[in-house]
Amino acid sequence: MKAYLILEDGTVFEGVNIGSARETVSEIVFNTSMTGYLEVLTDPSYAGQAVVMTYPLIGNYGITPDMESERPWTNGYIVRELSRMPSNFRSEGTIQDFLLKYDIPGIAGIDTRSLTKILRDRGTMNGMITTKKDYCMEEILPRIQSWQMGSVVEQATCREKYVLKGTGKKVALLDLGAKKNIAQSLNQRGCEVTVYPAYTKADEILASRPDGIMLSNGPGDPKDCTEIIAQIRALYESDTPIFAICLGHQLMALATGGKTHKMKYGHRGGNHPVKDLKTGRVYISSQNHGYVVDETQIDPAIAEPAFVNVNDGTNEGLSYIGKRIFTVQFHPEACPGPCDSSYLFDRFLAMMCQNQ
Repeated sequence: MKAYLILEDGTVFEGVNIGSARETVSEIVFNTSMTGYLEVLTDPSYAGQAVVMTYPLIGNYGITPDMESERPWTNGYIVRELSRMPSNFRSEGTIQDFLLKYDIPGIAGIDTRSLTKILRDRGTMNGMITTKKDYCMEEILPRIQSWQMGSVVEQATCREKYVLKGTGKKVALLDLGAKKNIAQSLNQRGCEVTVYPAYTKADEILASRPDGIMLSNGPGDPKDCTEIIAQIRALYESDTPIFAICLGHQLMALATGGKTHKMKYGHRGGNHPVKDLKTGRVYISSQNHGYVVDETQIDPAIAEPAFVNVNDGTNEGLSYIGKRIFTVQFHPEACPGPCDSSYLFDRFLAMMCQNQ
């Protein structure tokens, strides 16, 4: 069955349908990872987005037990070529069956290199995936252009609190759309991790007397999270050590008077270099974000830059003055991606030990 990707500027790509045949409108973004496509599909940070994989052949090793949440979150999936016969001893099925199971529309057989160049040149834009051959451009373009992502953190967070048992430090993890490997990275270090829904009040979290607080990654525009920002401000004003990743990093900046803005096409992939400004050392990081903290709007009395992106100079982390708080834009838990910066969980653990 033929399928069409129609961008909000009127550009049309024709390919073949993979997965669900239903029609969907979403934000079109690209990811440059060569592996880890299942982790990408199941990363809650992609809620409201259709993902273009720039690597040309996807599905080689099938579906493996590497999901980052209970289900996939992408609105759509766009690839150059889909492997129909995966080969891997851990494979439990094919991507096409996986997309069908979770009702995710997809399109294969298009020039993803050309599509990615359009998104890099003109910026991220909305798009529609449809199997309708008789679409009317004059009718659908206004619909595509007016589409908005909405409250995706509310969709992506857990429904109720749960606990990963441990014998070490007690960590409260605020789930803003967390990848499961964040909690696992803490749990593997002995921490007992209590995961809270995104809209949990700060008083409830602090009442449990955690040794540390973790703010997770998540989807959408950070400025839309006004209720959560107010609660993070209350967490900031406590003396509890805090470590934040991605959306959590952005929300902490907003909670302390900083600013964020949308990037032209964002950072999504597993090979982004970030420089630790204290040591001068460069780490290769996994990233997935379309918004960034405006470093020029950070009050130097509140926070100082800790990491910078080597490619474009954007802020990749902050260290908060007089507080046991540090935040990063990239993913130290990787999945998929390198483990260069996993030491940051050890830094967080040491910071909690200082709090004794």
